[in-house]
Amino acid sequence: MNKTVPQTDPGASPARRRLLDTATRLFYAEGIRGVGIDRIIAEAGAAKATFYNHFPSKDDLVLAYIEEQDQLGRKAVSELPKQPPLQTITVIFGRISAAVVGGDYRGCPFLNAAAEYPDAKSPVRQAINAQRAWFHGVLSKLLAADGDPAPSATASLLVALYDGLLEIAYLDDPARVPALVEEALRRLLARR
Repeated sequence: MNKTVPQTDPGASPARRRLLDTATRLFYAEGIRGVGIDRIIAEAGAAKATFYNHFPSKDDLVLAYIEEQDQLGRKAVSELPKQPPLQTITVIFGRISAAVVGGDYRGCPFLNAAAEYPDAKSPVRQAINAQRAWFHGVLSKLLAADGDPAPSATASLLVALYDGLLEIAYLDDPARVPALVEEALRRLLARR
């Protein structure tokens, strides 16, 4: 579920990329608050001044981490082949299922970060909220295109399903998730 992307900004520093990749790995594996800046700097092989040149604070690094995870999700959805709306939803949830059973899964990076950033006004929480709004919007548009009479409500149910599946995949047996996804989608997306 958690991945890094190659730096797309040709002017970006390789040190920034190393810092962000290291932070991504550590934040996801151990939690954001559990990982200090000094450790990230040491494992990335960067100088403290280099870190602060790219990220004035740890929160700036966390924000870059969350925004990059969001970009990865948006890119994955944008690259899906053109297909009927309900099939697209099924593919999105199928990819989620595949990611959680793939090993080394430690929950949703957005939900994990939200738990560590309770202030809804913080830039990190605002980035998480933007990701969630985007995902809800994608689902709502797909449902509307399929003729769902209440696409926003159904999208909200799907987002709740998504959240729940991501958490039980970490807390319970992730091998159960694909069957749960299939059954939940069958029930939620049955012809209305």
